Formats: sequence, C-alpha cells, structure tokens
Amino acid sequence: MSKKVLLITPPYHCGVLESAGTWMPLGMVYVAGGLQKAGYEVSIYDAMSKYHTFDDIKKRIKDFNPDTVGTAAYTSSLCDAIAVLRIAREVNPGIITLLGGIHPTFCWEEILQKERNAVDYIIRGEGEITTPELLSRVFAGESPDVPGIAYARDGKIICTKERPLISNLDAMPAAWNLIDWKDYTFKTKKNSTLAVVSSSRGCTQKCTFCSQRLFWREKWRGRSPENFVSELEYLNSTYGVDVAMIADETPTYDRKRWEEILDLLIEKELDLELLMETRVDDILRDKDIIDKYKKAGILHIYVGAESASQETLDRYQKNIRIEQSREAIGIINKTGIISETSFVLGMPDETPESIEAARKLAQYYDPDLAFFLAIAPWPYSDIYPELAPFIEEFDYSKYNLIEPIVRPVNMTREELNKHLLRAFRDFYMGKLEKIEEMSDFKKNYMIEVTRLLINDSYLSNQMKGEMPPDVKKFIEKYITGPESSR
Repeated sequence: MSKKVLLITPPYHCGVLESAGTWMPLGMVYVAGGLQKAGYEVSIYDAMSKYHTFDDIKKRIKDFNPDTVGTAAYTSSLCDAIAVLRIAREVNPGIITLLGGIHPTFCWEEILQKERNAVDYIIRGEGEITTPELLSRVFAGESPDVPGIAYARDGKIICTKERPLISNLDAMPAAWNLIDWKDYTFKTKKNSTLAVVSSSRGCTQKCTFCSQRLFWREKWRGRSPENFVSELEYLNSTYGVDVAMIADETPTYDRKRWEEILDLLIEKELDLELLMETRVDDILRDKDIIDKYKKAGILHIYVGAESASQETLDRYQKNIRIEQSREAIGIINKTGIISETSFVLGMPDETPESIEAARKLAQYYDPDLAFFLAIAPWPYSDIYPELAPFIEEFDYSKYNLIEPIVRPVNMTREELNKHLLRAFRDFYMGKLEKIEEMSDFKKNYMIEVTRLLINDSYLSNQMKGEMPPDVKKFIEKYITGPESSR
C-alpha cells in the first residue's frame, strides 16, 4: 500500500488577494505532481480557498488518515501553517510533518528553535524533487539528509546543503487532477474557472524589499513556449479554464521566448484570458509588439511603480526611473488592457506629504488600479537591517502589506494607515468620477472591481466612508442599486 500525503493550505486571510479571486496553491500542485510520480497517494486540501476552520482541518486529517501532512507559508501565514501541523500531530503523533515556502526557506532556524515539536522537516527552496526524496528515506528508516532541508535532532538543528535549482521546468509534472476546480474563479468575470500557472521561475533584479528574487537566487529559468502554451490548451479543454493568472515575476524576461508564447496563443485562439505582472522596462522594450499582448488574450497587467521618490526607488534598487513607469502604463492603457500598479510606502522617513506625492504621481501615471501598501519588513530581506530599529509589530500574521509594521519617524503607525487609506480613496474616487469616459470594457471591469472592493476587501469599510456626490451617485447606480444584481 502506498503512503498517503495530505498537502494543506493554512487558512490565512487578510482581505487582499481574496477580493479579486480565489487562487489555487500552485506550489502544492507541483509538489503533488512530484509525489504522485514517485508513487504516493496525494490529496491537496485548500482550506484557505474553502474558508475552512481549524476544526474542519482536523476532521479532514482524521478522515484521510495520512502518513505525512505538509503545508507552506509566507511570512504572514506562518502562524496558521504551524497551527495546521500542530493539529496533525494531535490527530496522530506519528504523522511526518513538512513545512515549505518562502519564509521557512530563510528562517528555518528560528522556526525549528520554537516549533520543533510541530515541524519535523523544513523544505528549503523548490520542493518538487526534495519532498519525495526526503520521504522515501524517512519511510525506509534511512538518514533524511537530502539536499535542501532543515530539521532538529537530538537537541541540534541540522541544515543540509543547498539543492541546485531545477534545470528543466518542462519536465515538471503538475497534479491538475487533484484540483477542486469549482473553488477557483476570477470574480470580475462571472462563472469563470481560474487557474494559476507558471511559465518561468525567477528574477534577476535586486529589489531590496522583495522575497521572490532571494527565493529564486536572482536567477531566471523559462519553460519552452510550446510546453507552456500546450498546458494552457490542456487546462482550457479539459477543465474549462477560461482565466489564468501567470504567477511568474517576469514572464517577459526573454523577449524572443515571450513573443513566441504570444504568437502561439494567437494561433491557438483559446477561449482564455490571462492576468500577469511584469517589469516596466519590459513593457517599454515590447511597445512595438504590445498589440500581440492584447491579441493573445492578456486581460490585465501589473507593473510595480513602488515609489513617488526617485531616491526611494534607488534605495529599493528598482532600477527604473519615474518617467519610465508613466510611459509603460500609458502603453498598456493605449492597448486597452487593464493596468495596475502599486506603491510601497511607510519607510522611516515617510511623511503625510510624501504619501500625498505618491497619490498625485499615481494620478499622473493614470493606471486603472493603484494600491498604496505598507512596507513589510521580511526578516530575511536586504532592507531589514535599515527597518529593524523602527519595527513596532512582531506578530508575523500582520506582515501582509496592509497593516503598518514600521513606524516612521514623523508619524504613528495609526496615522500612516490613515494616510495610506486616504491616498487609495482619493485616487480611486477620482477614477470613478471619470467612469463614463472609459471604454465599455474598462467601464464594466471597473464596476465589478468597485463592487468587490466595497463588499469583499480590507478596504470595504473605508470605501463606504465619505465620498464626493458624483461618486455616491455612481455607487447607487451601479453597485447598490438594481444594476448590482445583474
């Protein structure tokens, strides 16, 4: 009888990502694929997307009766991830518990010092090869010392050597058969089926506040265009996926490869829309082929502007100029694709005036959507030493880019939060006042986004505050009136 592995998402929520859609745990899809290939019986239980409780999780563990329970965490979901493993240990003290993800990859020592009774093994970095290799040794009673793990044994914490990055992403199996597809939808598109996909891994940039480029070791690897597009075709025809979010940090990194992907998508004419993020400079590079983005089904593009101050951009090592962001967003807008950007604010020298400058710059850039975020001092990031003296909140569950963690010199955290929310409100209300000037596509999209922000996000209470009369009239017409039941 094959061993059973249950992969569980921690039931963490903060009202950000959930407002736009329900997103499958792509990392678990790949780890499960590796485990299935190795002969394990695997189940993915997305307790987060199902909005299940810890009691629900306990029941699922009892019912499935796994030999191994694994979960993954970023910084803000760490506490809930460890709680999942504690529950598994309560159900069966003999269950092998695994913890992976970005935060554990770097903070394994802190976790094992505090939680060694709940966490047997930490998977550092990519887990598709490490996890089945580790479990085969553990269940055979052999030494667990495969590359890419950390664990506690006999009062000592052991960290094995780093595992090389996976060289051939085309060969990685994905366990799409384990996905409960009815759970996943892009909320601005009624009755849609949403997938999260990956065409590449990595980022070669050096942004000091970022976690992804550290996780991928500042390297980039891409799947072949044929392999990636055939997967999209498979998901579309087999599971009815009609919206897919490309999870890559920079899917456009290799211009030749990216253009081949676009050409294949245009040729296939899939009934599929794509959401993506990329870099400002890649959009500028691709302005001569931006029409192909639209023809290939790109619906929504996020680019990170990050700051209104060139000095701060340079501190973040963003390697872009302010004017470049405006030009890139203008290119996206001209093509008719939804544009989105964000500003990471709340550095120690932040002031109400600098936040208002960011809001005005966002208005100048003119994206369809802009978010004003509080910098999260990931404890492993390059910028952490600069921020550490100003940190006032040490509960990791609040490190979610919403709740201010760092106190600026000239404001309290409460004041910072108030100014961030005001910046968002003023920017967004300005966009809504011009709703009738938009194309029908963007107008309808913004109506749906507004409905979600008002009813289903961390901004909902603030969005219901004081509004200009014209915007109130818009809300009553499209959101709270008869139209909202369309």
